[in-house]
Amino acid sequence: MHKIVKDAEMRMRKSIESFKTELTKLRTGRAHPSILDHIHVDYYGSEMAINQVANVTASDARTLTITPWEKNMVAVIEKAILNSDLGLNPATAGTVIRVPMPPLNEERRKELIKVVRTEAEAARVSVRNVRRDANAELKEMLKAKQITEDEERRLGEEVQKLTDKMVAEVDQITTAKEADLMAI
Repeated sequence: MHKIVKDAEMRMRKSIESFKTELTKLRTGRAHPSILDHIHVDYYGSEMAINQVANVTASDARTLTITPWEKNMVAVIEKAILNSDLGLNPATAGTVIRVPMPPLNEERRKELIKVVRTEAEAARVSVRNVRRDANAELKEMLKAKQITEDEERRLGEEVQKLTDKMVAEVDQITTAKEADLMAI
């Protein structure tokens, strides 16, 4: 019976991890190597993430430094960053690519906050869907007389507490990201 609660918790955790992953793709005013994680380059005929063909570091709060492992990858990486949807302009100095992060304007910050809130709502819905599935499973077990009504009610309350905790975590992550976006 606790298997249902454990399974629900695991699925809710995956929803939150997915939410966090989506948020890392959003660009704040600060330079963070994970901003480039979703950009892929052609590496000898196969698509590879930039961090798999180069060393990506934040040299300061507003600059990313990319050092390709092979000299011929400099132009390919630079072109991939230019063609991405991030609006970044890399500058090459020999074998090192520097990517300055332009400061966000007020309008862009508000757009990003809307995106964060949309992603947060999707995460909350995902967590609630897991709760619904767990409750349906409990009802089925009650129908099949595998558990008593008291056990079903108690486990249902556990699932609800878990849901409340996970939704609160999503809200906390959202608030932190919004504060990060509004910081100048």
